[in-house]
Amino acid sequence: MLDVSKRERSRVRRHHRVRLRVFGTAQRPRLNVFRSNAHIYAQVIDDTTGRTLISASSLDKELKGKVKNGGNVTAAAAVGRLVAERALKANVTAVVFDRGGYKYHGRVKALAEASREKGLKF
Repeated sequence: MLDVSKRERSRVRRHHRVRLRVFGTAQRPRLNVFRSNAHIYAQVIDDTTGRTLISASSLDKELKGKVKNGGNVTAAAAVGRLVAERALKANVTAVVFDRGGYKYHGRVKALAEASREKGLKF
């Protein structure tokens, strides 16, 4: 079995490799995903200015009562819906998806699909 530090180093290497191609602009900012064992986080970032436009996580006040455990697929879907609502409110309709070096599976997939269902295009 992989040791945790080696697994994290591998993920970071994959993320850097993906980031060479995935770049967020003002028209299509980057939707970045980070997950820990306990929570999941999403940010919409404009890489030209280096600013985070929108963020949402399983720790947000709006999700505190709804989500019992922040590290499962249900919480990821709730965060995906929340980040999409905030993005649409800020006139961001299209993004490029940055899965952060994680497989497009489980929590990352749930967040992406929930964002798409709410109207975010990527």
